Amino acid sequence: MTAALRPPGPEDGDAAADRLLVRRPGPAELRPRRTHRRRRTLELSLAVAVPLLLVLLWQLAADRAWIDARIYPAPSTILADGWDRALAGDLWPDVAATLRRVLAGYALGTVSGYLLGLLMGSLSLVRAALEPLLDALYVVPKLALLPVFLNMFGLGEGPQVALVAATVFFFVWISTMAAVLAIPSGHRDAGRVFGASPWQMFRHVLLPASLPAVLVGARIAAGVAVLVIVASEQIAATDGLGHLIFDSRALFQNDVMCVGIVCVAVLGVLFSELVRLAGRVLTPWAPRDRGRSGS
Repeated sequence: MTAALRPPGPEDGDAAADRLLVRRPGPAELRPRRTHRRRRTLELSLAVAVPLLLVLLWQLAADRAWIDARIYPAPSTILADGWDRALAGDLWPDVAATLRRVLAGYALGTVSGYLLGLLMGSLSLVRAALEPLLDALYVVPKLALLPVFLNMFGLGEGPQVALVAATVFFFVWISTMAAVLAIPSGHRDAGRVFGASPWQMFRHVLLPASLPAVLVGARIAAGVAVLVIVASEQIAATDGLGHLIFDSRALFQNDVMCVGIVCVAVLGVLFSELVRLAGRVLTPWAPRDRGRSGS
């Protein structure tokens, strides 16, 4: 051990007081842009490489007969079948039906959940009156409400849209109410001091302070909405991706079933990313809601 690394002792006298611990700056501090680009490249490479590796392994297992290709079709078979169905126009009606139900139910659930969450977060008496009831309804599996919606709306689009709306409503309601309650009281007090009207209080205090958290809940709800509609279409629909998946499984058309699953995955990712991008446009001041490192 060198003298520079030796712990100071009584014999060192005043020299120990002059000894400093020097930290050398790392690459992230010396070259932040370059470090950020390298980190981002690494993250994107991993995001692409891991799914690609799994797909290649799946293809190899099907080609070498390690798995039964009749039950687990190879990715190349799924891709070819999906391409043929898309060119023939057999796939798009199911995609359009699912997308139509998701968008309609998502819009209804988001608007109603946001308005009620804002009201309950702002007024304690409304919150005391409605929160126990909504908490009880929240724990009910939403798919269990489908028979109720069938009795209310009959067969057709109504039950599907209502089920998606009910699912999205609870996610948006909870995130909105929690975001409004988390607003510091000093923000509200400042608005009252300046004589803000109810609309000005909402426009300049409640909305900008709560919107980032609300949009995170809306993004989660977007993915859940796609999951719910797939299960609903299996039970009470004659078209849509959910119907395609389960009907193909019953007919032992596993390649068609996998095409439907891939379409659902792509639809869910695109819908969720669209909500995230909308959130970034509406709230440029808010931190990103991704789990990836921003460094």
